[in-house]
Amino acid sequence: MANADAKVIDADGHILEPPDLWEKYLEAKYRPDAIRLPIGDDGYEYLEVAGHRAKTVAQGQLGSLGGMGKQVEEATRRREQAVNAGKAESLRYAKPKPEDTYLRGAAFGTMGMKERIELLDREQMATSILYPTLGLLWEAETDNVELSSAYARAYNRWIADFCRDSGGRLIPIAHISLGDPDEAARELERAVKDGCRGAFVAPFTISKRPHGDSAHDRFFAVAQDCNVPVAIHPTTEPAALGIHHRDNGFGWAAWYYDMFAGQPVQHAFATFFQLGVFDRFPKLKVVVLEAGAGWIGYFLDRADAIFTGTPIAQTVRLKEKPSYYFKERCYISADPDERTIAGLMTHVGEDKFFWASDYPHPDHPGNYLEELQGLVAPMTESGRRGILGANVAKAYGLS
Repeated sequence: MANADAKVIDADGHILEPPDLWEKYLEAKYRPDAIRLPIGDDGYEYLEVAGHRAKTVAQGQLGSLGGMGKQVEEATRRREQAVNAGKAESLRYAKPKPEDTYLRGAAFGTMGMKERIELLDREQMATSILYPTLGLLWEAETDNVELSSAYARAYNRWIADFCRDSGGRLIPIAHISLGDPDEAARELERAVKDGCRGAFVAPFTISKRPHGDSAHDRFFAVAQDCNVPVAIHPTTEPAALGIHHRDNGFGWAAWYYDMFAGQPVQHAFATFFQLGVFDRFPKLKVVVLEAGAGWIGYFLDRADAIFTGTPIAQTVRLKEKPSYYFKERCYISADPDERTIAGLMTHVGEDKFFWASDYPHPDHPGNYLEELQGLVAPMTESGRRGILGANVAKAYGLS
């Protein structure tokens, strides 16, 4: 690493939950509707949520969720063949096999605490902030508010147990569903007492209320009182709430959709400014995850320009410019392959950026440590220390 003595913290790593997590950790009354991974009539494993087959998870997709960096050479070969043949429409994923299951696709360190610590040691990292995998899929599959809250509680109890004996090297983050704001507040308070160091929410809400809506104030109040950040993390989305509806017959274009996977997070984040959350909760910390970071310079410039120079500003419930609140209490994670962050630091602040591996999810390259070297190389000494780990430690109160 560029700073041999810097504490390196992965701000957004993932685990693969055990398939029977919800059958074991749900309260008894909800267990008949536990999340499961059964085998369908077609021979493929599938995600079952609330007794129904998930609609947003493609056939065979479960086996790829732990596959960071796998089959890169094969994908390159298939792309070159298709391009040379002039058949862009054939550039689809290779059809998975039924035997490519969720468990068989699990990468090292994704399902065991001791393995994950060994992975951190191999990569000379001090700590990983942990987020789920199946937890990024199920919330799009049900509008049952009570059941969604129960699913989240079960995961939160499990992830606290998973990290408990890690010596503080694995940091559990609570999954909070905002469908019931009172329950969201209660669960965050309980989860923090159980060891969770923050919360994350999906970029959509079951209720369709904007994230910054005052209906969620009880949840924000608990986060502020407990001094834990609220992160917005990408998830799958219900079709009715998604942002990609303009093109027909384009569902195969995985590169295109992945390029814009961070946009829902940006939308949710902007509601915190529009609806004045930062003035209502002057100590609330908000984290933007897995949406890239290069856009934040434009976002803040544009937000300030509209706020100070147009009549549109009258709709914004803030006393200060948006950039003021960002620089005071917000953080954003950068992908290791970004190259513009060093320049942005002089404008936005060296203490605002994290880096994150997204390990082991397949939509990011597996050479993140190599890419991280390039990310931090042009930064100042203080900038490197900040993005490598000091900023995360400050945000989450880690020693």
